Amino acid sequence: MKKRSIKKVAVVGSGIMGSGIACHFANIGVEVLLLDIVPRELNAAEKAKGLTLEDKIVRNRLVNDSLKASLKSKPSPIYNQKFASRIATGNLEDDLHKISTVDWIIEVVVERLDIKQKVFEQIEKHRKPGTLITSNTSGIPIKFMSEGRSDDFQKNFAVTHFFNPPRYLKLFEVVPGPKCQQEVTDFLMIYGEKFLGKTSVLAKDTPAFIGNRIGIFGIMSLFHVVKEMGLTVEEVDKLTGPVIGRPKSATFRTIDVVGLDTLVHTANGVKDNCPKDEMRDSFVIPDFVNTMMENKWLGSKTKQGFYKRVTNKEGKREILVLDLNTMEYRAAKRPKFATLQLTKTIDNVTDRFKVLINGKDKAGEFYRKSFTSIFAYVQNRIPEISDELYRLDDALRAGFGWEHGPFQIWDAVGVAKAVALMKTEGHEVAGWVTEMLGNGIDSFYTVKDGSKYYYSIPSKQYEKIPGQDAFIILDNIREAKQIWSNSDASIQHLGSGILNIEFRSKMNTLGGGVLEAINKGIDLAEQEYEAVILGNHAANFSVGANLAMALMMAVEQDYDELAFGVRHFQDTVMRLRYSSVPTLITPRGMTFGGACEMGMHADKVIAAAETYTGLVEFGVGLIPAGAGPKDLTKRVSDLWVKDDVKLNRLRDAFINIATAKVATSAYEAFDMGFYQKGKDIVVVNADRQIATAKRHAIQMLEDGYTQPAPQKIRVLGQQALGMFLVGTDSLMHGRYASEHDKKIANKLGYIMAGGNLSEPTDVSEQYLLDLEREAIMSLFTERKTLERIQHTLKTGKPLRN
Repeated sequence: MKKRSIKKVAVVGSGIMGSGIACHFANIGVEVLLLDIVPRELNAAEKAKGLTLEDKIVRNRLVNDSLKASLKSKPSPIYNQKFASRIATGNLEDDLHKISTVDWIIEVVVERLDIKQKVFEQIEKHRKPGTLITSNTSGIPIKFMSEGRSDDFQKNFAVTHFFNPPRYLKLFEVVPGPKCQQEVTDFLMIYGEKFLGKTSVLAKDTPAFIGNRIGIFGIMSLFHVVKEMGLTVEEVDKLTGPVIGRPKSATFRTIDVVGLDTLVHTANGVKDNCPKDEMRDSFVIPDFVNTMMENKWLGSKTKQGFYKRVTNKEGKREILVLDLNTMEYRAAKRPKFATLQLTKTIDNVTDRFKVLINGKDKAGEFYRKSFTSIFAYVQNRIPEISDELYRLDDALRAGFGWEHGPFQIWDAVGVAKAVALMKTEGHEVAGWVTEMLGNGIDSFYTVKDGSKYYYSIPSKQYEKIPGQDAFIILDNIREAKQIWSNSDASIQHLGSGILNIEFRSKMNTLGGGVLEAINKGIDLAEQEYEAVILGNHAANFSVGANLAMALMMAVEQDYDELAFGVRHFQDTVMRLRYSSVPTLITPRGMTFGGACEMGMHADKVIAAAETYTGLVEFGVGLIPAGAGPKDLTKRVSDLWVKDDVKLNRLRDAFINIATAKVATSAYEAFDMGFYQKGKDIVVVNADRQIATAKRHAIQMLEDGYTQPAPQKIRVLGQQALGMFLVGTDSLMHGRYASEHDKKIANKLGYIMAGGNLSEPTDVSEQYLLDLEREAIMSLFTERKTLERIQHTLKTGKPLRN
């Protein structure tokens, strides 16, 4: 069988999804041809320039405007704006022949069968045999789209359904066509996971596939529960957000972002095309939603939906909420539920479900109704939409941002307990569930020998979930592989002498417990093992140092203890660089402050593409003092360039720290100097990070790892300090910075210049570390700094004073 490789992709249709898909392929280094239709008339600007419909700039206007709008959108669809150069644009009349050079053609045109069929007819005239051809449709049956196409076309035809936005949502549904070859299906599943960084989910050709079928049911069922129980919009969003492992946007805010019309379109599609669905009535649009549709209250796109942003009489921006009874907007209220209070001390979301479903108040009643409803629904979707139950959980987690899929939640509640509740709520229990319990199997999942197994309905026993061998999943090995732990961190032996240090503090903050674990892990590796990885599976690697603890010591003027803490942090970071064993780090999500500094000092960074990192301490009135300024200064010093070029690079590094700039992807972190080309790497699928780090650690050992030797740093002294002082003075006089901002920035400049030295001088790393520590300790005595820290801890936002 011929090996497939994807070097070039054609995306036909440049709307929001088409441009987003094009950008994501560009993200992973693939050359992209993005095509769209030719405009039928000139716009005002083109007429003013005297252009005609035959001019290329006009003929490519739609595709170029769409791509340009996509690249400007927030959050950005592309890891680095430079990657946009990988995308070529064209139109379907002049450039369709170019698809003969591509390896994969993806159709992303309007959701109309007749238009898709015409597009496929034109594509087949130029497509070379064997080329992958897929559609991003979210619901049109495959058999109709490929009807009348050649045998080769149909053998290579499938649906590859991306979720919007393609860069950020991980779900990648693969639905093979009726005649699609198995090797094509297998290739798409592997490519989605390995190269696109997705969770590939094999689905059947049924309305809305898996993600939207279950996810939209959950929302529509909730709509009916809301009216039945008289719940408000704010109450529902409080109950369906982070407390149950869902995004902060919860239910109604998410609908506003996605668009109510999109939800209604999908719900109607399921209702109209699934006549045998036992819960079809749940997809009937309730009256309050119909009213909103008539009023064009569709969400963000129409400036109002379930929420509405207004400017009040005082000139301040305010968010109003829709009252579902009066259908009028009112001030938002802060909901409170006794049941939620009981979960305040439960950090693990899985452990909350039993508490929530047993609640004695309205919240408990809501959870019993909503959870049993979705349990009742998913139990009957197998084998209709999938043969394996784990695929339903994968789809909801990857497509809707749930931490736990419905069968995982069912397990957390307790299968037998949930069955009893389902009967109480009037739901029938599927025969296979009753049979499973009757056979003594009381959960849908189990872990054996470090691998996860699911209950297979046909075989009536547990079967291993395929594809796990590429990953190291800490949840599956922690109990068996843990060799040390404290309340904030644990150490696991991954095999081959490689240790993993996992942070488990709140938000993975870097307090004493985490630092103890890092030092203990390095001690163990140097004495008994071989290498150390800093890795976890949290959404955010770490938000940085424990500010609350630092604030408490500063307020109590316990400066000796605070200075000791800063020194201990610096020493720990430096151990990552100068230990006798390889140290690797796997940042993902928010990786701020001290966590960013740890990455700068580890031997190798295995960063997830979606890593947002930076030295953000300026936002709370501090400077980074965990060796970050020192190391950025060292990286400039190491450059083989003239001093004037070094000054410019030093200025860039200074600005990044002084503005608390955060890289919006791992690739931007390279540009900002946090990661280094030739040493650090990026993986698109964060689930592969720890396994990849282990592989690199073993390779480093096999290559003969040698403990690094400390090096001197050439600092520029007064030459650099003068540049920094002039710059901060200008910023303050231009009112871009407060007087306190200037004071902090000047302290940073003093560190990065190496002090007030009369000429360029070689200094030790410890010299700059001492300057960092002196600077941050002086700031902890400043009232304005303490006010900034207090404000940030209270509101989550920086204070300008």
